Order: sequence, then structure tokens, then C-alpha cells
Amino acid sequence: MKRKEDLNPMLLLLFHLVVFIYTSITFLPSYLLSWGSRAHQGCYGSEEDRAKIMKSRSILGCPEGPYRAVCASKSLVAVLRPGVDTLDKIFAYAATQFPHRDCLGTREVISEEDERQSNGKVFKKVKILGEYRWLSYQEAIKAATQLGGGLAQLGQRPKTNIAIFCETRAEWLIAAQACFAYNFPLVTLYSTLGGPAIAHGLNETQVSHIITSKELLETRLKVRPHTDAQSDQPNVLQHIIVVDNTPTTWPGYPANISIHNMAAVQRLGAMPENTEVPPPSQMIMYTSGSTGVPKGVMISHSNVIASITGIAERIPNLSEDDTYIGYLPLAHVLELCAEHVCIAHGCRIGYSSPQTLADQSTKIKKGSKGDASILQPTLMAAVPEIMDRIYKNVMGKVEEMNSIQRTLFILAYNYKLDQLAKGRSTPLCDRLVFRKVRALLGGRTRVLLSGGAPLSAATQRFMNVCLCCPVGQGYGLTETCGAGTICELWDYSTGRVGGPLVCCEIKLKDWTEGGYRSTDKPHPRGEILIGGPNVTMGYYKSNAKQQEDFFVDENGQRWFCTGDIGEVHGDGCLKIIDRKKDLVKLPAGEYVSLGKVEAALKNCPLVDNICVYASSDETYVIGFMVPNQRQLLALAGQYGIRGSREELCNSRAIEELVLKAITEAALTAQLERFEIPRKIRLSSDPWTPETGLVTDAFKLKRKELKTHYKEDIERMYGGK
Repeated sequence: MKRKEDLNPMLLLLFHLVVFIYTSITFLPSYLLSWGSRAHQGCYGSEEDRAKIMKSRSILGCPEGPYRAVCASKSLVAVLRPGVDTLDKIFAYAATQFPHRDCLGTREVISEEDERQSNGKVFKKVKILGEYRWLSYQEAIKAATQLGGGLAQLGQRPKTNIAIFCETRAEWLIAAQACFAYNFPLVTLYSTLGGPAIAHGLNETQVSHIITSKELLETRLKVRPHTDAQSDQPNVLQHIIVVDNTPTTWPGYPANISIHNMAAVQRLGAMPENTEVPPPSQMIMYTSGSTGVPKGVMISHSNVIASITGIAERIPNLSEDDTYIGYLPLAHVLELCAEHVCIAHGCRIGYSSPQTLADQSTKIKKGSKGDASILQPTLMAAVPEIMDRIYKNVMGKVEEMNSIQRTLFILAYNYKLDQLAKGRSTPLCDRLVFRKVRALLGGRTRVLLSGGAPLSAATQRFMNVCLCCPVGQGYGLTETCGAGTICELWDYSTGRVGGPLVCCEIKLKDWTEGGYRSTDKPHPRGEILIGGPNVTMGYYKSNAKQQEDFFVDENGQRWFCTGDIGEVHGDGCLKIIDRKKDLVKLPAGEYVSLGKVEAALKNCPLVDNICVYASSDETYVIGFMVPNQRQLLALAGQYGIRGSREELCNSRAIEELVLKAITEAALTAQLERFEIPRKIRLSSDPWTPETGLVTDAFKLKRKELKTHYKEDIERMYGGK
């Protein structure tokens, strides 16, 4: 894990001397200040010592489980606070406890301008962004209550579906809370879904009201907003509520569909009226469609409450002093649960987007500050793709440093790695060396939660060292309301996703075809099953075959068969090692785990993203790859190859050089020869949710990628 560099012996000696003097002077004060924190977390000693602390146990003593968190071995915990058992009650509780504290923050956009790139492409850049403007908890619940009343005035009825198709923003959460309070079953759709997927969701759920934004109304909803020609269900859409302050007349929309702005609906709902509200209804959260048509997952309030109870237990010292930055899709269960954890504890939630998150983000004008720099969040959730970008960006800049700067950075990095392994802090290195890196996310981040996909060991170590905060890598699915496992924040081991949360338990089911059994040594292995009050009610309007992965045991507890393969270590931590759907059998009988190979190859600096492809009819593996631009240009320059990014990606010579580099990375990761791609296709354009090749959580859409690279697949397999 250490960075390699030829170090000057005198500089090395001087560095250790300075660190020794500083540590000697500050040891006693820092020890006394940190003692309470360490005692609270129950962790002492080295990384090896902490790894021996039991995180979960098999309650029956069997290797297959079920495994529960040590503190929940007798019973699972399903409620955060007694009596607060629905999502509208969580918001009402927070508004009572923290009425005047900041709740939802939006950064003012003062002006925008277009910026032309060297390749002729034009990007819209945010020219000037102002400060964050805040709604207090009292103001936010008032806005939600008025919106709910307005929707009722427009004919929305309890237990009748309503959809939110909108980007992550304060209005999304206000609209959701309005639906929760008035018991309108909420349908959530990713803002990056294409026309057919949008039409599928709207027609399947038969919504009469949809809440959206001006941009999505003009672009994605305008594609096929009203009906699906392939559906035999009649269109019932009557009202579109636009969250922006916009006109109420829109050319091209039928006269029988009314368009309103959100403020007008809230004014309508501000009129006094007594409405009897029935028991809470469920949500229907559509998946991102990584394996085909999006499925609607039926989620109850109690599912979400259980999930946020489990997540909150793994985040120490949550309080109203915390600030969370929200930029992941709120249509994704991870973001929805994370924000409700914050609401339950009176935290501030400031909204952002992946395009404005950091100073270097694509929609931030050069010289301007990104949202994280202004907001300075203490809490943040992220998907590995975003953290990988930060890691590679910083390490690329390290390579550009002069020899002394680079040597000092490497010294500090390796020194801190050693100290973290011993359970010690490094305040001098943090202040002098890593302060600028930490400032990329505002400089105050104390907890970083990672989910959605496996996080590479190199990236996790980088976050621990350079961002000076623990990374809680977790595992969960929409079908389990995002809950499953999260690493204890004091556990700095890599490649694992922690023990089960207090709201659920896990079991291992033998998968003999793949060669995984609970009797395997040294660790029991098998398909991961998650059970508990967080397991959702199944798929909306789906056939019996689609529901086969859900079952209820003899005790009445719901379980979900994840399709992921895991192993449980001796301390009760789970490690994801494979996925049933990603396993391809080659003609010679070897099994190739596509996800495992991709995770290994992402450690190569040249790789920004990669999709490995294998066919049961072919004898070798191939791949499609988005190269890191900085590393690609450096590689081309090293061999005297010139050209634009597009020209380099189409160069056979560059393909061969990249293939050699990822082969070396694969061998370093100890992959088998048959697992290593023999041919590669480079992509000059990044894979974003907008391209339809990855989900909003940046998971690969293998079916779409296969179609997109159909001609390249035929070429790489010899023109068959």
C-alpha cells in the first residue's frame, strides 16, 4: 500500500527528526484529548488488534449463520426512537426539536456562461455561484405541509401513486415529505432515465400527478411524457408540478395536462382545511436498470426507519452540529436514507451535484469555488467512481511535483500509513502536508460513507490518509432499503464491507455451481442472504419468477437473496468476492468473474473505468475501457505518439501499450492468465449516466455496453 520513491537519506532523517520532536511535545495533550473518543468507540491498539474485535457472530454457531451485530445478537433493532415510526414523524420530530436550525440549503446561481473547449465542444459553465440559502426545519415542514395540501386540492388522493422525477435538490425532499405526510404512495424515478424507462415507470404505476424540474420537463419528459405505445394501460397523467419558478403554459403539451409551478401549489395548500389522513402508504422506488428494464421496489415506511436506524448506529456523535452534502440521486435508496439519518439528528443538508461538487468540477468556472469548499460538510456519502476520480486526480498532481515536494508527500503518506496501522494520529502531517487535499471536500469531513460498488484498497487508503477521515464502506441493495453492512469507522482494514447492521442479519447459502460453500476454509463462503425489517415487500406488479429472490422464514422474517457471493471473516466482517450474474464459463471450463477482474484492473492508474466482457463461445476475455486522460497523454508522450484524445483512443499502438499496462496490473493483483483481457477497446468519451452506459451510481450497464460496442466485440473476437 505504500507509495514507492527513491528517498534522499538526509531528507528522510530530517523528516523523522521533526516528526519525533513534534510527537514528543504533543503526545500527552493529544493522548488525553483522544482518549475519550477512543473509549467511546471501544477501540484501542493497532490495526491488527482492532481487527480481532468481533463485529458479528453466528447466533446459531453455524458457519452459514445467521450472523448478527454483537450489540444486536438477542434481537434486531427496527426503530430509531420510540413512537417515531413513519418518515413524516421523523421530520415532525426534528422540526419540534430543532425548529430554527438550518435544515435544507441551496446555493444561489447568479449567472451562467458557455465555455468552448479545444476540441470545439461547448459546455455550460456556472459563472458565478453565491452563498447557500437555508430553510429552517420549521420552514421546511411548513413548505412540505402546504405542498401536500395543494396536491390534495389538485385531486391527488391518498393511496394513489404520485411520481417524483427530479434532480437531487431541496424541493425533492420537500415534495417527498409532502407525500409522506398526506400518504400519497411515492414513485421515484432516476433523473437520467431514458424515454422508454420513464414511460414504463409512469404507465406501470398509473400516476396522475408528477413532480419534476423545468430542465427535465423540457428534455427527458418531452421525449415521451404521456403514453407508451407498447403498453396496454391507458395514460392517466393529469398534472405536472414544476419545482422551479416557471411559466404555467408549455407548448406541445396536450390541453388535458395541467402544468403548475410548485409555489402556486403551495399557495393553494396554504388555505386552511381539515383533512383526515389514512395510515401511511408505501414507496415504489425504481431501480437504475443496470440489468434491463427498471423494476419498481415496494418500500414501506418501516423498511426505511429500520434502515436509517442501522446506518445511524455506525456513525458516531451525530448531532445538529453536522453538515451533510447531498449530491447523489435522491431516487437512490442510499441517498434517501442518508438524508433521513441527518434529519433525525437535526443536521444541515446542503445540496450540490457531481458537476459542481469541487473546485475542479465540470460546471465550476476556473477560479471559482465548488459547493464543498463553500459548505464545508462534515458528513458525506460517495460512490467509488467519484472517490476514484479524486484519488487519481490528486496522485496525478503528485507526479507533477518537483522531486523535493514529491519526496515529502511520499514520506508523509507512508509515515501516516504506519501510524494508522498502530492506531495513532498524525496531526503534523495532516496540517502541513494533507491540508490542501482535505480542502478538496471542504476541509472538515469527519465521516465518509461509501456504497454502490466495491471500493478499491488503494482508493480507500488514500481517503484515510489524505482526506484525514475514516471511510465506512458499506453494502446494501434497493431490495434491502440500502441496509446490509457498514464497516466500523475505527476499522481501517480494506476490501471488506463490515459486519451486519443492528437492523438486519445475514446468512450464506451454498452455491455449488460456482464452488462456494459455507464449509469452505479458511472462511465460510456462499450467496449472501439479508433478513430483517429492512427487507422490502418485493417488486411492483411483477410475476412470480421475479419475486423468487424474496422469501419469508418460519419466524415470519423476510429475506432477500442478493445474488452476491461473500465470505465471513473470523471477526464477523463480510467481504464481497463474486456475483452470480457476473460469472461466465469459458469453453475450457474456467469461470471468469467479470466484477472481480474489473475491480483489480481499476487499480491501474491508466484506468478511469473498465468493462470486462467474456462469452461462453470464446476462449479469451476482452474489455472496453475509458482511459485516464492525464495518464494516456503521458503514455503517448513517452513513446512519441501524438494526437487528440480521440485519435489516441483509436490508435492500435496505444491499445497495445494500454493492454500491456493493465496486464501488468492484473498479474500484480494475482489474476489468472485466463482472466486477463487479451484485447481492449479504448473509449474517448467518459461513461456517465447521461450516456446510458452506467447507472446514476456509476454501475456498469452490461447490456447497453454490449450493444454500444457490438462492432468492437466482433473485431476483437476475430470478426466472427
